[in-house]
Amino acid sequence: MADLFAYTDGACSGNPGPGGWGVLLVARNGDTVVKERGLSGGEPDTTNNRMELLAAINALETLDRPSTLTIITDSAYVRGGITEWLPGWKRKGWRTSTGKPVKNEDLWRRLDEAAARHRISWEWVKGHAGHPENERADELAREGMAPFKPSKSSA
Repeated sequence: MADLFAYTDGACSGNPGPGGWGVLLVARNGDTVVKERGLSGGEPDTTNNRMELLAAINALETLDRPSTLTIITDSAYVRGGITEWLPGWKRKGWRTSTGKPVKNEDLWRRLDEAAARHRISWEWVKGHAGHPENERADELAREGMAPFKPSKSSA
């Protein structure tokens, strides 16, 4: 049985601004890549954190059956939220430790629901540091953003 990895990334041109998310799904048997699939999408007016969340959500929602996988993200926000802060937010009625509403609650709820179907290990990698799969996820996120970026007109 192959090991499943999802490399996720979000991108934004301006924050807020046009944004994209990217996912590189990789199934490996040892060091051998058995299957690879890229996913991407975007929105015209969003934030980088929303795109990071949507990358993780789409990685999980695309899986057609409960799976065991490792999600590798360069977002401390996503990793910290899902592994540390989420239980407290839920206990406090989606409020932070200071009593403020949780930002991006809609996507956190969606990620929580999507994650519940799977057994997930969450890992963080430094972005833009030459990690090949993270760089590919970044390329996919930029591809997802491209349709929403204003085109440069020639004068």
